[in-house]
Formats: sequence, C-alpha cells, structure tokens
Amino acid sequence: KSADNAYKILEIEKAASDEEVKKAYRKMAKKYHPDKVITDNEAIKKVAEEKFKEVQIAYEQIQKERGI
Repeated sequence: KSADNAYKILEIEKAASDEEVKKAYRKMAKKYHPDKVITDNEAIKKVAEEKFKEVQIAYEQIQKERGI
C-alpha cells in the first residue's frame, strides 16, 4: 500500500521502468530541493522541504521494493 503511494508521490505508474523511476526522482528532487526553491516566503520553503523529504522516502521505498 505504501509503495503505491510512493509511485503517486513521484507522479509515475507502478509499471514504470527502473530508469523511469530514477528520472522521476531526479526531476521531483530538483523541483522541491530546498536550495532550488528561492523565495523569501518561509511557508513556501517549509512546504518544499516537506515535499522533498516525501520524495526521498518514496524513492527509497520503491528502491527497497524493487531491489534497485
């Protein structure tokens, strides 16, 4: 169940190849990386940081599930 959620977080299908999973992770990590979100709004920074952590956890779950 949590693995299904991990795919949703990375915005990919469960049938995605390992390479597609890696690409999706890199794309999402870049998008939400705290150093890449440049704004003075602390709330936006906080949300981006939380989303970044979610993306990392989701990727780790998929790696574990697939044995990557």
